Amino acid sequence: MWQIALVLLVYLPLVIGIGHYLYHVTMQKKTWLDPVMDRIDTIIFKFSGVKRVDMTGKQYVLALILSNAIMVFIGYVILRIQSVLSFNPNDIGNMEATLSFNTIVSFITNTNLQHYSGESGLSYLAQMLVITFMMFTSAATGYAACMAFCRRLVAKTDTLGNFFVDIVRVTTRILLPISFIVAMILVVQGTPQTFNANETAQTIEGKMQDIALGPVASLESIKHVGTNGGGYYGANSTTPFENPTVISNIVEILSMMLLPGACVVAFGLMVASRRKKVLFGKQGMVIFAGMGILFLIGLVTCYMAERAGNPIIDTLGITQDLGSMEGKEMRFGVAQSALFTVVTTAFTTGTVNNMHDTLTPLGGMVAMFNMMLNVVFGGKGVGLMNMMMYVLLTIFIACLMIGRTPQFLGKKIEEKEMKLIALCILIHPAIILVFSAIAVTTVAGIAGITNPGAHGLSQVLYEYASSSANNGSGFEGLADNSTYWNVTTGLAMFFGRYLAIIIQLTIASLLATKLWHSETVGTLKTDNAMFTFMLVAVVLMIGALTFLPALALGPITEHLQIRS
Repeated sequence: MWQIALVLLVYLPLVIGIGHYLYHVTMQKKTWLDPVMDRIDTIIFKFSGVKRVDMTGKQYVLALILSNAIMVFIGYVILRIQSVLSFNPNDIGNMEATLSFNTIVSFITNTNLQHYSGESGLSYLAQMLVITFMMFTSAATGYAACMAFCRRLVAKTDTLGNFFVDIVRVTTRILLPISFIVAMILVVQGTPQTFNANETAQTIEGKMQDIALGPVASLESIKHVGTNGGGYYGANSTTPFENPTVISNIVEILSMMLLPGACVVAFGLMVASRRKKVLFGKQGMVIFAGMGILFLIGLVTCYMAERAGNPIIDTLGITQDLGSMEGKEMRFGVAQSALFTVVTTAFTTGTVNNMHDTLTPLGGMVAMFNMMLNVVFGGKGVGLMNMMMYVLLTIFIACLMIGRTPQFLGKKIEEKEMKLIALCILIHPAIILVFSAIAVTTVAGIAGITNPGAHGLSQVLYEYASSSANNGSGFEGLADNSTYWNVTTGLAMFFGRYLAIIIQLTIASLLATKLWHSETVGTLKTDNAMFTFMLVAVVLMIGALTFLPALALGPITEHLQIRS
């Protein structure tokens, strides 16, 4: 347990420091990288023809969607013809059509759901030009959308910021520098970074084994920093080449947690800057605390469940002094595995250092529920936007109870905003439950389920929760590389990403154009401890009402079965 506490203690000062830096980048204030990056940005803008003029919310969304669509088209073509392109020393063939659709949607939406194994399914060129490139652009897109959302909440105009300027600044000033540092640490720890072909070696048993190499470290760094999650290898961060040591494991955990948490800090500073300079704005602290409480509840539950072990293993006469070690790496143990599991699903990264399909029922339920809520820090930028929907909903509910006008940061929350907020919150569970229902009632869907009973349903729920939350991890016992699963999860990823962003930016634009009202004695306070607990209660209540029946048929039933 002390390992977990140590990582969290290191995280707190890091996230505050990076949060201040994000705030300066977002508000285009001076940073220490400006003398170099300003010149690079100017070259990029001049070459691409970008005009640095402010956009309305509608223009911002349109620029986001169209730029992502162009990247999807180019990436899809590369996957379909990779066999005839360069940097393919292992002679890997073209990717099948539906798998290419699933893969390209997966990476443009920051999901990184992988129905293929990277070392055998992609050439070096595809790994770099499609996978690694989209890990940068999808992360930058999410953060740009989040900052456009936040800026409009604190501003008095909808014409604010430029998508192309934002995405370039996020990439050059945040993602590239941090990813470079993380990549260097991983290389030192033993992660490969090479263009050499695979090596063939003789094992101690006298057998021949192919050892997959490639530009692994560069992908691994942005995979975690950008909360992407897609692995270079099929087994992801369980493999020694992706995650060689305990040090690399801790670095990867911190990399996942850093920017989503820093987004909350940056938002707090944006609100507080209207009054005075602070270390951690009160409004941001309330949201961060709410997310933190949900995170700690999940972490303690998962750790205790995995530490207790599996009763069925006990009946086989196998000792479980170390806890439930099925599907876990000995070099990480239960503590590091449980922490990694909760972080990767709470911060919607999707990378894994253990096999989630082998988690105990309660441990697997925590991972699943994190993605079903999709607000426990969440992915880079979008997690904060999702939580803000619950913040606005909590304000509305609280004000109805006490007879006050719903108001946030001086802007009244009225009927039109509430309809959009309700729609935004309902889209995510609708995608998960509707697609899951179709999967368990169709021949094509059932064909992918490899486990009978409760665990089979858990596999299905997890797959669609992961897809809609843009997480990308899976209960890998599911036979998901089929036309049905490639298409349906692709649609779940697409709708889960873009419908939410469009609605959230629409809400922010509506609030931005409203008249500002000063706070009075009757205004509901949203920057105190009471509001934090109200927010957590609303999130848990809606999550339970929405998903408890499905969870009762899946992981909860499985838990009761193995304990009976």
